[in-house]
Amino acid sequence: MTKGPVSHSNDAELPFATSDGSDERSFFAEQAAKPTSLAKQANLPAPVGKEEHYHGHRERLRDRFRENGDTALADYELLELLLFRLIPRRDTKPIAKALLERFGSLAAVFGAPLPLLQEVKGIGEAVALDLKLMSTVAQRTLKSELRGKQVLSSWSSVIQYCHAAMAHETREQFRILFLDKRNALIADEVQGRGTVDHTPVYPREVVRRALELSATALILVHNHPSGDPTPSRADIDMTKMIVDTAKPLGITVHDHIIIGKDGHASLKGLRLI
Repeated sequence: MTKGPVSHSNDAELPFATSDGSDERSFFAEQAAKPTSLAKQANLPAPVGKEEHYHGHRERLRDRFRENGDTALADYELLELLLFRLIPRRDTKPIAKALLERFGSLAAVFGAPLPLLQEVKGIGEAVALDLKLMSTVAQRTLKSELRGKQVLSSWSSVIQYCHAAMAHETREQFRILFLDKRNALIADEVQGRGTVDHTPVYPREVVRRALELSATALILVHNHPSGDPTPSRADIDMTKMIVDTAKPLGITVHDHIIIGKDGHASLKGLRLI
């Protein structure tokens, strides 16, 4: 997608963390609670914090969302609206735009690893953890849609879940969806994690786990951190080995899905299994 320019606030910058490494949100709360010494001497109220400067903007965004839903807001505005809660005493528009500039999309922001999130100015460890928590909630929500349903009749939900869970991982993951005789989901497990372009997979271990779970069918899934979901020769050979190992035991491999950042590939759809 086209990346928008980063917007910079003209206001003086505030620090994001205290010298003892505490969370930036508690820091801002403490600063707002401390009146200046001059105000104390004059028996005047503490000065109003910077929040007032963008308070009206925040309310306008909330009103637009309340009245029209997400279609009324750009991606950076949705992210800004969320960051209001996480960083209450900071102008979050520049931070929202910086996140999208750095990672390219909302999905990539939530899928980014913690250390990379913290490289963006304004994102400390606590805020990065909150963003990852929201990502996990979204993944669990998608996964819950598969529970108790015939997976093969909910194929778009399977793809959405796998994409949310794996598309933005920086290392390869090999995941298996274990299905019962009705093709309903029994378990979803990550069987291995590897490097940027390789994950070791052992067909006998895959089949052994399927027997432990009394699964009668499998959907294999792994990601390509490069972003290109095109199956490699190794992907095809490994899939055929699992198919050949599982078939004599009455276990069917329905498909092997490869997830990339912008799409997916199905080995069954490509008639490679």
